[in-house]
Formats: sequence, C-alpha cells, structure tokens
Amino acid sequence: QAQLVESGGGLVQAGGSLRLACVASGRTFSTSAMGWFRQAPGKEREITAAMSSYGTITYYPESVKGRFTISRDTAKNTLYLQMNSLKPEDTAVYYCATRFGRSNAYYTREGDYPNWGQGTQVTVSS
Repeated sequence: QAQLVESGGGLVQAGGSLRLACVASGRTFSTSAMGWFRQAPGKEREITAAMSSYGTITYYPESVKGRFTISRDTAKNTLYLQMNSLKPEDTAVYYCATRFGRSNAYYTREGDYPNWGQGTQVTVSS
C-alpha cells in the first residue's frame, strides 16, 4: 500500500488560495485512482475532488466546482489540490486517498479508498 503525506494547509482569508500536496511512497499514482476529501467539525467526510488512475477524468462536487482543481505530477508522485476563492465553509481537515488499479473510473465514496493520508487543516477566516 502507498503511504500518503499531505501538506500545504493553513489559515487563509476568504477569497484567498491554497495548494495542498500529497506525496506518495510505494505504489505510484499512475496505477491508482485518487481523491481529495474533507471533513469539517461535526460533519461527515465528503468528496472534494477525484481523478481516475489514467489522469484523464476528474470529478468535482458542485460546492467546489470552478474553484478547486485536482492535478498530479507522476514524476514526483505527488497529488495536488489547488483551491481558489476560498470560503469560510471550506474550513475542514483535508485528506488525500488512493485506490490501486488502472481504469478510467473515478471514485467518490469514502469506502472506495483503502489508502489515506493523515490530513491537513485548512481554515478560512471571514
């Protein structure tokens, strides 16, 4: 299994931007579907962005569409989440996750991913 380590979280004012990174060791992203999830206090973990293992298909929920972008650098084995126009409701712990297997499928459910990072806190002030 891949070991995942997120970074890039922090405190930002509303309207600002952050870029999260998730570095993987072990299995590479080129053989895994990937996702970013977030969990706010008192709420369930929810999908924020997903990418197929081929990297050709992405998914965003309506809450972040047009503001967040998932991308990867296979040479660096790093997954990114660029977050622009941040809102206070984006405040949460953000997690990256992977699911081994090559396909054009992306996955949006927490249970679809066996590998998780430890999370990074994002706080957006109003």
